[in-house]
Amino acid sequence: MTINEDQFPLPYNSSDLTGQVALVTGASSGLGRRFARTLAAAGAAVAVAARRVDRLTELVAEIEAGGGTAVAVELDVRDAAAIAGAVQRAEDALGLVTILINNAGIPDAQYVTRMPLELIDSVIDTNLRGPFVLSAEVARRLIAAKRPGRMVNISSVGGFSYSGGGAALYSITKSAIARMTEVLAVEWARFHINVNGIAPGAFSSEMMDGMIARVGDHSAHFPRGRYGDPAQLDSTLLYLCAPSSEAVTGTVIKVDDGQGGR
Repeated sequence: MTINEDQFPLPYNSSDLTGQVALVTGASSGLGRRFARTLAAAGAAVAVAARRVDRLTELVAEIEAGGGTAVAVELDVRDAAAIAGAVQRAEDALGLVTILINNAGIPDAQYVTRMPLELIDSVIDTNLRGPFVLSAEVARRLIAAKRPGRMVNISSVGGFSYSGGGAALYSITKSAIARMTEVLAVEWARFHINVNGIAPGAFSSEMMDGMIARVGDHSAHFPRGRYGDPAQLDSTLLYLCAPSSEAVTGTVIKVDDGQGGR
């Protein structure tokens, strides 16, 4: 069997997202904001979704100033009934969503026995239920249009290892996101919808700032003595969204700078 060099030229490493429409949740700050800018810089039109619309408006202006295309979509992923409408608004503005980044997430920052039911519901709805419902909505539209797609779910190395400290439910939901990635990849493979995940370690973000405020800076305990920079996730994100990862689905890539054991 010979390789089709016209379809897969050497090296087959394109990260050109021209013509793609991406929807990024949790885009008002942190990793989500970086992800949106990265996808736009690679040529995708980007719908940035979050609860804080004022921040989304600033992000859209920033992307457009750099020559990109973006639209703000107000969305609280805990509100499952609002998800279909948010996807429709993105589609009306930019076209069919072909890339979904399930990034929205919140920590619990509580010991299990001290967690009120409202916090339990909020963490599960934000970190797991919302991404599941949103993935199904985007997949349903891709399947109906007979279009391929890419989904990238943001898990965490905390979903694979837990040493205590009051983030048990966060760890549980991020583990579930990793498993959701594997299962949905199998479910939708025949429709050419690739579902993959990224499991970051400790990266600089608003969420990390909150942890540092609670427990102090613990980066000195890492082998490289540092927190990750969100820019170090760009290449992994683009790979999983780009044509070059066509045969990769159901994979969760750990990007943790060697911070944890294996």
